[in-house]
Amino acid sequence: MHTEVHFLTIGEAHYSVQGPAHPPAHANPLWPDLAQYGVGMLQKMALHTHSHPDHHPGVQPSVVGAVAVGGAAGAAARYGAELLWPTGPSDFPWTILLVNTVGCFLMGVLMVTLKLRFPAAPRLISPLLGTGVLGGFTSFSHYTDNVRQLFDEGSPGYAVGCMLLTVVAALAAVTAGAVATHAALGHGYRTRAGA
Repeated sequence: MHTEVHFLTIGEAHYSVQGPAHPPAHANPLWPDLAQYGVGMLQKMALHTHSHPDHHPGVQPSVVGAVAVGGAAGAAARYGAELLWPTGPSDFPWTILLVNTVGCFLMGVLMVTLKLRFPAAPRLISPLLGTGVLGGFTSFSHYTDNVRQLFDEGSPGYAVGCMLLTVVAALAAVTAGAVATHAALGHGYRTRAGA
């Protein structure tokens, strides 16, 4: 089979995709055979690094270690919250909702603080605290499992409420954390016209 390399840019990331020169013919061109074409192309997608200072080629054991240590601490904190405030399988999962909301708020605070107050912080701080601790503390996979359990237990109202409330609360919390931190550090958000 003849293949071609196609280039794709999304934001600052540059990708090359190697795939068939011509997609296979299908009875329905609006829904291609993902097993043959789409998924195969996604598996061959490779990130090209460029000169951006945050991109480091290859696996970095120190970053992996920081994320692992932080993730273990964050997951232990979440587990502790679930032990303190347990919910049953058919109850609304308030504990995970609160954990995810608090974690998202803290992520907004952390990222803005690192960018504005500590731009020269050691490079392992963000993977340790952000990806690690807060990534381990929040659990959106646990949230989706709660939604599935609520449907299984015959509580579709709680399930839909949990889906909607978690997404809205998480987005509102990360935004509130970022905006509050900007204001606290004296860097309020400005519109383009007012900048």
